[in-house]
Amino acid sequence: MTALSEYQRLEATGLWSASPDAQRREVVVSLGDASLTMSDMQSRALAHWSLAAVQRMNPGELPAIYTPDGMMDEVLELDASEAEMIAAIERIRGAVERQRPRRGRLRWTLLLASALGVAALGFFWLPGALQRQALAVVPDVQRVTIGEALLNEIERVTGPPCGDPQGLAALDRLAQRLPGVDGPPRLHVMREGVRGAVHLPGGIILLSRTVVEDVEEPDVVAGYVISEQLRARAQDPLALLLRAAGPAATFRLLTTGSLPDGALDDYAETLLTRPRGRLDDATLLPGFRASGVRSTPYAYALDVTGESVLGLIEADPFRTDAPSPVLRDADWLRLQAICGG
Repeated sequence: MTALSEYQRLEATGLWSASPDAQRREVVVSLGDASLTMSDMQSRALAHWSLAAVQRMNPGELPAIYTPDGMMDEVLELDASEAEMIAAIERIRGAVERQRPRRGRLRWTLLLASALGVAALGFFWLPGALQRQALAVVPDVQRVTIGEALLNEIERVTGPPCGDPQGLAALDRLAQRLPGVDGPPRLHVMREGVRGAVHLPGGIILLSRTVVEDVEEPDVVAGYVISEQLRARAQDPLALLLRAAGPAATFRLLTTGSLPDGALDDYAETLLTRPRGRLDDATLLPGFRASGVRSTPYAYALDVTGESVLGLIEADPFRTDAPSPVLRDADWLRLQAICGG
């Protein structure tokens, strides 16, 4: 319904012409449900105008002049005495106009929607896309460089790695004994600041000196190395770094080949302080089996009672058959002395 209910069947007298050349004639103007009807004095309909198309050609002036299409081919004049009809037509025209789609409003709505879409794309998709691209194109040698740069930042907190020459030789033999997917790990024993073990990009694994000095078997150290290798396989260490560093740092890596020092400094602190749960038995046991290392010594190093690591003890892949030694006794003693006693 177009006409407002209080104006239905309102009538007035006006002057109407069917064309620019036609003589004006007096008509009865009726306001109906959705149309304006012009009739002669014998109530014969002469014209029907859709209210949605009616336009006023002289807003604010009298007599009010209306056309059905704004072209002045057909015209209706209402003088001041028909103020109620004029007010009704104007009110209905205003209501119709408010319901029309606004081209400018639609344009701004589309622009806003596009802007929000771009912003959402940038917020949700772009960081992940940058990270995936970086992980795909950064070569292994650059990963090592990034890992070493991160190690330099860590050393500001932990001090330099232990460096007894004979201990380093034994540590290298341990690394050769435990090659990962990308070759032997780069092992470092840190005097302080590292809890258990952590891994860095480039196959670098940092071991706490307590992991080396306060245990009785090299299988324990090997267990920490295997665990970190499995962590790195499940979650790329460089991906963790880039996620913490943010899109800007990732973009810089893609464009310049290096990360900002601030990003490495912040991540070094995060890496040393964040809590980490141990890997589940279903992940650990195949790693011990593949490396030829007993899981029981590592399990008791995690929990001296054995209660929380019972799966690693009972399902030890070498519970009955002894694998080849992780290190010779002499190398194990040298490794335990890597930090100088």
